[in-house]
Amino acid sequence: MKPVFALIVALLASATHAETLRMAVTTSFYNSGLSEVLLPEIKADIGLDVELIVVGTGQAIRLGEAGDVDAILVHARAAEERFIAAGFGSYRREIMYNDFIFVGPLSDPAGVANAQTAVEALQAIATTEAPFVSRGDDSGTNKKELALWALAGSPPEGAWYRAAGAGMGATLNVASGMNAYTFTDRASWLNFGNKGDLKLLFAGDPSLFNQYAFIPVSPARWPHVRNDLALALEGWLTSEKAKGLIDGYTINGAHLFSFNAVTP
Repeated sequence: MKPVFALIVALLASATHAETLRMAVTTSFYNSGLSEVLLPEIKADIGLDVELIVVGTGQAIRLGEAGDVDAILVHARAAEERFIAAGFGSYRREIMYNDFIFVGPLSDPAGVANAQTAVEALQAIATTEAPFVSRGDDSGTNKKELALWALAGSPPEGAWYRAAGAGMGATLNVASGMNAYTFTDRASWLNFGNKGDLKLLFAGDPSLFNQYAFIPVSPARWPHVRNDLALALEGWLTSEKAKGLIDGYTINGAHLFSFNAVTP
């Protein structure tokens, strides 16, 4: 344990009441249920209450830009790097990953299950104009979906394409109700209890890799942010304790995330 981090942990643990850090996190992370496992352990180990503001990645970044949170946990690397380059974030620390997947009707009218790539899956949906529900909320998932549409060369336009403007859980509910295709992270899908006639149809393309990163909001830009608490949380999130909890988190025997934090 590094001396600075050890000192922070000791100070927090000896406090008479828990300190509170505000962190904006993605809805996909929250919907996975992992936060319910991690937060009590964080409080027990370092005396830190983590107040989650659950939004899409785009909104999480805007909260960081405004200095309304102490740290963000998001999954859209290009947007994260712009956030840091503009001086709003101190640095980016990778924590864990999973992948994106396509789910849709059991009947699979577009033949998505037969696609060889994620781009082919979208092209098949566009060609058949099969109902597709997008998050449409500037989240990390939405950013990835739109990037794939751009690669597919098929602008998602028409009555068949619906933007829910909502988080991942709500979007999956809409897709289930419409028996439509959608694009989701695997963790949210595994923890989703209203699958209806939807099933996982396509996964495994390397382009669907989904990395989550922790970024402290810059105290140079916003002196009021609790950078000491953000550093303490980062130390915990990249610890062996966190690795065991993240890698060990399963639903019905399926792993939702893989820890990949490394020492900078």
